[in-house]
Amino acid sequence: VQLVESGGGLVQAGGSLRLSCVASRRTFSSKYMGWFRQAPGKEREFVAAIAWSDSSTYLTNSVKGRFTISRDNAKNTVYLQMNSLKPEDTAIYYCANKRSGGGVSYGYENWGQGTQVTVSS
Repeated sequence: VQLVESGGGLVQAGGSLRLSCVASRRTFSSKYMGWFRQAPGKEREFVAAIAWSDSSTYLTNSVKGRFTISRDNAKNTVYLQMNSLKPEDTAIYYCANKRSGGGVSYGYENWGQGTQVTVSS
């Protein structure tokens, strides 16, 4: 199982970044692929998920209207497009997969190494 994130960096508030997560084919076809983030001194939190079956998407309230999750099946890649970034979006962002059912914000099995996103004010 391998999940590799990329695309993080330093951006000014109001700017945009697109994160990518490349997975093995078997991992990519999990029930859900998700993005999480962890800010310094805070617990890891759910950001977004996309379903394998119908590409339904789920976003936490704080990013709705600003972030979009999508997938490219030909490239086994999940994306997180982040627009109108705010300093409070600063965190390490992780990609993960979930094979089981239940809620989309928990129960993920495998994790990437993370990519740092820093938003300056």
